[in-house]
Amino acid sequence: MSKPPARIRLADAAFALFDERGYEQTTVDDIAERAGVGRTTFFRHYRSKEAVIFPDHDRLLELIRDRLATSSHRTALVAVSDAVRLVLLHYIEEGDLARRRYALTSKVSALRDREIASVARYQRLFREFIADWMGDPTTSASLRAELMAASVVAAHNHVLRRWLRGESADPVTELDEAMGEVLALFPAPGTRPDGTDGGTTVVAFRTGQDLDALLPSLRRLVEGDPGR
Repeated sequence: MSKPPARIRLADAAFALFDERGYEQTTVDDIAERAGVGRTTFFRHYRSKEAVIFPDHDRLLELIRDRLATSSHRTALVAVSDAVRLVLLHYIEEGDLARRRYALTSKVSALRDREIASVARYQRLFREFIADWMGDPTTSASLRAELMAASVVAAHNHVLRRWLRGESADPVTELDEAMGEVLALFPAPGTRPDGTDGGTTVVAFRTGQDLDALLPSLRRLVEGDPGR
């Protein structure tokens, strides 16, 4: 049977050594030796031992950026949901590796700091996209974009952590539901609280009443309560 690729062997060796010796006590040389490769091969695949744990953040950011870039103004929120789902699916495909990473970062403060910094990059990308979609340079709109981006990332992380802890059997469905909750809190620009776009309504009446008599009925209709 052929050996797994060097990149996979290095990752397996690194996590095994982190479990056995601890993260701080494990060196790049230790990882390379356990994987049966030299230092040069290690650095061909990873910039550092930390990069073994977080190898794909740059690629995930590019996936998000590419998905958002294909959207139109009308499909912007669909693109946000799709982009978040791409990230979740990546971790699900990693399987046990993602769970081992989660366990390790829970114990090593330096890795938690790295993870927090990575999450901030995701949030910034979503914030910039949402702010551009809103098309409003005011301070209140900027705050709204920040809050929406933070909510998007929080929804993803909530579902991801439930899956990592073995608490979710269907994380993709959970994420879709969570994103529905988030997006309901932030209607599209120009949308009224009832979900309509506030556009012009043309109403035709066949009646002998004069305009003054019709106005109360028209007002109730426009306000959404025709039967009052």
